Amino acid sequence: MTPTTDPFPVEETTASDHVADALFRPVRSGNAFEDTVARLLQTIRLGIVAPGEALPPERDLAAKFSVSRDTVREAIAELAKAGYLVSKRGRYGGTFVTDVLPEVAATDEPLDADEIEDVLGLREILEIGAVRAVAGKSLSAADRDLLWRRLGETAAASAADYRRLDSRLHLTIGELAGTPSLVPLLADNRTRVNELLGSIPLLGPNIDHSNEQHEAIVVAILTGDSARAIEAMREHLEGSAALLRGFLS
Repeated sequence: MTPTTDPFPVEETTASDHVADALFRPVRSGNAFEDTVARLLQTIRLGIVAPGEALPPERDLAAKFSVSRDTVREAIAELAKAGYLVSKRGRYGGTFVTDVLPEVAATDEPLDADEIEDVLGLREILEIGAVRAVAGKSLSAADRDLLWRRLGETAAASAADYRRLDSRLHLTIGELAGTPSLVPLLADNRTRVNELLGSIPLLGPNIDHSNEQHEAIVVAILTGDSARAIEAMREHLEGSAALLRGFLS
């Protein structure tokens, strides 16, 4: 179900999405190259930088990650070899995420039930905490517009883009909670959740149901109904958890 009428109209805003800022943060100095590669992959797989979009310039990435430009350049080169990035020259050149991302190789190793429960349990703690915080805040017009747009983008997403845009909606809720250190935790957990989701089929009825739940969550946030927002988020997470347990346990 795609939201067609915004019940909370605001003027068009140029407010930036700060989720990327939370992920483009200093890496650990002992594994600068490896952590830079991992951080770039995370921003790509979670859709913070979408297929076809440009990464920030090397000098900006180096400053954000607190590493040398050589380290950033090496990380970009390796991800280009792996098929995630492409460099373009000219006036509008730069480093871009490839239009079609490489498929993650399947594994025959059985998934540990305790690990699945750990991922799902942490997700519930983080996401319900985030939605409780957001629904209890007085959001700016720009924040409300951003959240509604993220909802619409997810509802209109193709099957190929759904999990990326779904991730971005959830991360936006976390960003709007106003606790900067929460977003990296949500992103790390969401990466693990997406790895699990990638092991099961994408079911059409489940997407429709998820979109309905997303709208319930967002409307509850925008109307300041904290109890309903928590209830809707819990129901949403329980649905995903049931599918994952059913397919993977």
